[in-house]
Amino acid sequence: MPEQNFIPGLYDHPLSAAIDQLLAGQEESLHHLQPLDPAEAPQRLARYLRQLSEIALATLPEPKRQQQQLALVNQIVGLLQQYSSVIDAGDLLHPSARLLQELRDAPLLPNETPVDRPLISLADGTLLINAPSEPSVGLALQAEVPSADRIDLLCAFIKWSGLRLLQPVLAQYLASGRSLRVLTTTYLGATDRKALDWLVEHGADVRVSTDTRRTRLHAKAWHFHRASGTSTAYIGSSNLSSAALLDGLEWNVRLAALETPAMVAKFQSTFDAYWEEGEFECYAATPDQQDRIDHQLAVARGVDDARGDSALAWFNLLPYAYQREMLEALGAERMVHNRWHNLVVAATGTGKTVLAAFDVARLHSDFPEWFPAPEPPPLLLIAHRKEILHQALATFRQVLRDPAFGELYVDGELPRQWRHVFASVQSLAQLDLAEIPPDRFAVVIVDEFHHAAASSYRRWLDHLRPQLLLGLTATPERADGLDVLHWFGGRIAAELRLWTALDQGLLAPFHYFAVADATDLSSLEWRRGGYVPAELSNVYTGDHRRVALILSELEKAVAEPRRMRALGFCVSVEHARFMAERFRAVGLKAKALDATTPGDERRDALRRLQVGELQILFAVDLFNEGLDIPSIDTVLLLRPTESAVVFLQQLGRGLRLSPDTGKSCLTVLDFIGQQHRRFRFDQRYRALLGCTRRQLKEQLEQGFPFVPPGCRLVLDRVASERVLSNLRQCLPSRRPQLLEELQTLAAEGVINAASGLADWLEALTMDPVDFYGIRGVSFTALRRELGWLCDEPHPEEERLSRSIGSGLLHGDDPDRLRALGAAMSEPAPPDPLTMGVRERRQWLMLTAQLFGTGRQWRSLPDALDVLWQAGAWRDELRQLLVFLAARADHLLHPLPWALPVPLRVHGHYSRAEIEAAFGVLGDDAPWIHREGVLWHEPSRCDLLFVTLKKSEALFSPSTRYRDLALGPRLFHWESQSTTTASSPTGQRYVSGGSRVLLFVREQRKQGSITEPFACLGFAGYESHEGERPMAIRWRLEREIPAAWLPVMGVAV
Repeated sequence: MPEQNFIPGLYDHPLSAAIDQLLAGQEESLHHLQPLDPAEAPQRLARYLRQLSEIALATLPEPKRQQQQLALVNQIVGLLQQYSSVIDAGDLLHPSARLLQELRDAPLLPNETPVDRPLISLADGTLLINAPSEPSVGLALQAEVPSADRIDLLCAFIKWSGLRLLQPVLAQYLASGRSLRVLTTTYLGATDRKALDWLVEHGADVRVSTDTRRTRLHAKAWHFHRASGTSTAYIGSSNLSSAALLDGLEWNVRLAALETPAMVAKFQSTFDAYWEEGEFECYAATPDQQDRIDHQLAVARGVDDARGDSALAWFNLLPYAYQREMLEALGAERMVHNRWHNLVVAATGTGKTVLAAFDVARLHSDFPEWFPAPEPPPLLLIAHRKEILHQALATFRQVLRDPAFGELYVDGELPRQWRHVFASVQSLAQLDLAEIPPDRFAVVIVDEFHHAAASSYRRWLDHLRPQLLLGLTATPERADGLDVLHWFGGRIAAELRLWTALDQGLLAPFHYFAVADATDLSSLEWRRGGYVPAELSNVYTGDHRRVALILSELEKAVAEPRRMRALGFCVSVEHARFMAERFRAVGLKAKALDATTPGDERRDALRRLQVGELQILFAVDLFNEGLDIPSIDTVLLLRPTESAVVFLQQLGRGLRLSPDTGKSCLTVLDFIGQQHRRFRFDQRYRALLGCTRRQLKEQLEQGFPFVPPGCRLVLDRVASERVLSNLRQCLPSRRPQLLEELQTLAAEGVINAASGLADWLEALTMDPVDFYGIRGVSFTALRRELGWLCDEPHPEEERLSRSIGSGLLHGDDPDRLRALGAAMSEPAPPDPLTMGVRERRQWLMLTAQLFGTGRQWRSLPDALDVLWQAGAWRDELRQLLVFLAARADHLLHPLPWALPVPLRVHGHYSRAEIEAAFGVLGDDAPWIHREGVLWHEPSRCDLLFVTLKKSEALFSPSTRYRDLALGPRLFHWESQSTTTASSPTGQRYVSGGSRVLLFVREQRKQGSITEPFACLGFAGYESHEGERPMAIRWRLEREIPAAWLPVMGVAV
């Protein structure tokens, strides 16, 4: 039996020989034993046997571990055969080690596909909380439907916004004649009758309790019955509404009959009892029943459920996780790249001014050489409205804990000290520039920086010379095309990602529906990176079939179109007017606005939309920026938008929270035609989801299971095919495609023989991961094919080029990258004999990645000779190192010791680089270790290598939560399965006999590339539970960067 330390407490453990021996020396009053219940004995003893079996199977040695595991199991089965006639030779496992996943009663037809399987294994139960790292409840439910024989749903209320997410799969299921039984209520008036009508019309059996005075059904549960014995159930807090299915505040337990048969059986029997109970009345959607349901729902909505809210309830003197993430990004811009003109982009209402206050508060502590005085430096904050200035001043006073901080310069109020001034741009316009020296303010903050292109702003921005310029905006892309990014070197320093804002509940969730239309734009002219607007207008204006499709999809997606508050983004003024006319023709109150619309008329139209007198406004770019109507609940994207910035700004017009109007989510309808081959869908979707091109393709193919909490992306079949085709066509995935694209760019004068690697990546709008992920691609080889390089390739060049994509692109230590890049410019390689230990290890880290380990290992002198012989390729490597250093986006910290280990906390490194840095990997020992724990005797350091996702499956609840961050400084880690607290290794962990250095990665591979480890730094023992393995909590010396926490397991 595994060693176990028994401490005072409650247990439920079968009495083993070891426990009996332990208890033998104790007084009987110190322990309590109870006879094993015969009815419970099979489950309890099987659980005990399972614990021992798993330890034995997991510790079988390589090679041929799996064959040994099968043999051991079959030995156990053979033993069980001797004691049970129920078990026979047919229960022995087949040596092929496969799982039966489906039996069919007939072969698949040529165009028929296998039944879709659930996202979660049929054998597993789990708790779903709509965390970013797991499927949403809605997606999990959707994946259960196709394989069910019948479905039972018990749900307190059913919303149209939730039902529509499941409509396609439920419609197909019901069309096959299978049973769907639904029990619901009119409690709180929350159910949408439209949802009930749809269910009945498609063949569901619906029963409703309308007694709102007595019935308080809060249960929410689904049962997916399968005659094969693989039934599953969901029980939790989620009603059938969009927020409940997708919002991160919902908890739902997924049960599997294979794992918990008793619970699933109880579900079924209880549901059947409810079904037969007279309180639930059959609803057939007859006119009389519809009237009654409408009445009952109206009565129920009269229940007062309003909740008071403090206007400052969101505010805290400590920054939230998303604010810490943005502050860390600002710190990297300044400390790593020495960039002090910083633009912050975040949606309206997400606390940009609060962020600015926190930024000012930490200037002295973070940058003492720039801001030596402990008090805030001289500051000027510019805004265009008095209300914003008053709120900003109050915010700064609260964050800085100084009620006397700052002075207003607005509406006649004049500063006296002119040290910390909150000024309106109108007041500044009346001030003579000569009265304010250019260096008067060390910090200048400009709210709504997209206004900075106006002369009233430029006048002061041109005059002032602050140490720090901080711009705040939700919309960096202006409707008039004027550039404001030039003030910041063309860069956005910190951005509140849409995913993060939605996860924090700062914005309303969105439901994005991409609908294929019949327009064909593939033959239109492509000029200067986009369509010609006039040609688009000619295609869309007057297209009545497209309008009919738009109205039809609007009716499907929006519960009550005549109560919506919508914006429609058009390609031209004519297009906007045409759309408004066609919407009015079907009874919707619509209006078109453009830049020529008088100001009074425009303001009146916005007011009418806000109060519900208009249902939709159509415009071209008028609402891309500067619009603030929180109640907007629908956005129609009626033109192709390639720009990620414009796409997010259009989406952002409807993402404001609006609890007073009952807005639960933003509905987005995007109409997708056949695009030009150079149109880029990937840019908008990658900006939306914050993923790589490869991850985007995987998400699209899987139905976007990992979108922000509360949100859904649904592309119809044709739209999905068009986007996938576009991804393959416009993003080169093969070398000939890439060469053709480069030739086109060269012909257009975008790149030339003098262009560097960074110029290419910008022109191609490609990340290095995408560029070097194409087989056979290198900057050097492609330059030769373009005729821009005439030398002969080095024999090792192709091999070295392959190593870039697989081993170098994770580099994010700017000091190391710059040092290596500078050395690459030297005419001769460095001499290993004159190197110090740290420098030698730094070069070994590089050459191990370039040439490989084991049999591929090259000694350091040989490796350096090859690099300097391959001069052109070495220059490519130099450019890449410089590029990687320039894009470093977070702060790294030195390891707090004097040992010559060239690693930094929060840097990313491969296993080979880490071992080379510690001197474990080198010319005398070219093989890397594979174990998850490496004891480094010279430094008395335990190196822990953690892969969070043990399985390569989409989601594996049985392995996902063994290792994870429990907070910024706390990490839960499971030791190797053989480790006990009394073993030398366990004692070293518990007693602090070593320094523990933690390296963590999300998964083993991203596509074909091995994922690097993030160095989380040193960690100290805090506590542990269990043995074999030990579940240890480590306390980190440095906080995990806020941006990493969701990936590492914390659902913030």
